[in-house]
Amino acid sequence: MSQPIDTESFTPSGSGVNASMLKVENVSKVYHNAGHELTVLSGANLSVDAGECCAIVGPSGSGKTTLLGLCAGLDQPSSGRISLAGNPLQSLDQDALAALRNQYVGFVFQSFQLLPTLTALENVLVPLELQGMRGGRKLAVESLERVGLGERINHYPTQLSGGEQQRVALARAFIHRPQILFADEPTGNLDSETSAPISDMLFELNRTAGTALVLVTHDNELAKRAGRVVKMRSGRIEGEERHG
Repeated sequence: MSQPIDTESFTPSGSGVNASMLKVENVSKVYHNAGHELTVLSGANLSVDAGECCAIVGPSGSGKTTLLGLCAGLDQPSSGRISLAGNPLQSLDQDALAALRNQYVGFVFQSFQLLPTLTALENVLVPLELQGMRGGRKLAVESLERVGLGERINHYPTQLSGGEQQRVALARAFIHRPQILFADEPTGNLDSETSAPISDMLFELNRTAGTALVLVTHDNELAKRAGRVVKMRSGRIEGEERHG
């Protein structure tokens, strides 16, 4: 039975025997509907070290986003084991999973996922408020300035372009200095002119913060920039390539 775990008991990756930031072992995901089974992920194995950059590629329906959600603890696998920052996800209840994500994980979505009733500054402050940290305004302003939005901190999402909204999402994802960042098609809703600076910022923030990056993308050129490319098809990891 899953037990809640206080965040102080979380084991940072590298502090124990498991030096991997993320470890996926023989993970499968099966959905059941009206007596039918749909296997969307089968026997996945993946390990990502601290500071490593990894892209996951494959056609639509290959299981990329499912794998990413399982790795971030947003869903439970049907079988197999996942360890995040040295902590086995299957041993945590929903509250403990949320606490673990808030401590270690950043997430950038294709659809931005900004709260429409909050300004850019307030959106960026959300992870710090969830941690109970006060006085984070200065840090949030600096994060928005870092992504070129120092003049837009009081604007609401509807007052921002798609590229600007994604930059707010990047600032939010890095505000609490996560040890791993999951990015699901972060430039998928942007045109080529807008997506280029977003991609540059994503990798720059990854390098300067030392955050491990796991990136799902259909863009092969973007994937190559990650250095390590994991290929998926029909719910399986078929292999990987390394570039540069």
